[in-house]
Amino acid sequence: MRSGLFKQTAAGLRMVLLMTLLLGIVYPLAVWGVGQIPGLSAQANGSIVSVDGQPVGSSLIGLNPVAKDPNNDPYFHTRPSATASDFSATDNTKLGLADNDAATSSPSNLSADNPVLVAQIKARKAEIAKREGVSVDQVPADAVTASASGLDPAISPDYAKLQIARVARVTGLSVDQVTKIVDDNTSGRGAGFLGERGVNVLALNLAVQAAKH
Repeated sequence: MRSGLFKQTAAGLRMVLLMTLLLGIVYPLAVWGVGQIPGLSAQANGSIVSVDGQPVGSSLIGLNPVAKDPNNDPYFHTRPSATASDFSATDNTKLGLADNDAATSSPSNLSADNPVLVAQIKARKAEIAKREGVSVDQVPADAVTASASGLDPAISPDYAKLQIARVARVTGLSVDQVTKIVDDNTSGRGAGFLGERGVNVLALNLAVQAAKH
């Protein structure tokens, strides 16, 4: 009786050790190794973007830069975000246009007819129109609506073009230079027909920064 119990215990321990070795060490190392294959490594490692050997962000995560002086704002901006430091789902004066938290992914969970969201969108339109020096009806939809993740890295070509004049004025680059940067960083639709065209905001701001030097 005792001998059979010992045998079963020993067999169970051997199985635990074997599964720990296979699933806890061998399998993770194999998955990691496949992820380091050229062509896959960037995605597996988080699509990190580096400048001069230093990581500055991820091409998959939208960060909204905030100028120290709002009247001299040199940055392209992302969509509003529920992760922004100035966002509230209950206060229609908290618009989600400030710096956002890349470590947190969150939607607003507000329905399309929620009065807070309706008021926020109206206020965002006014704020962005003022920032860009345009009329309210020129502000595109993605400029005033947050993505489901709150971390959408891309904006529409229309929203990027809306910001060209301001970025050119503040950075000292010509409108033609900034327009070319936007065009160069505009991606097409997947397979030619899936989704919408987009412009990566991190890539835009890095390209503007590089053009200034």
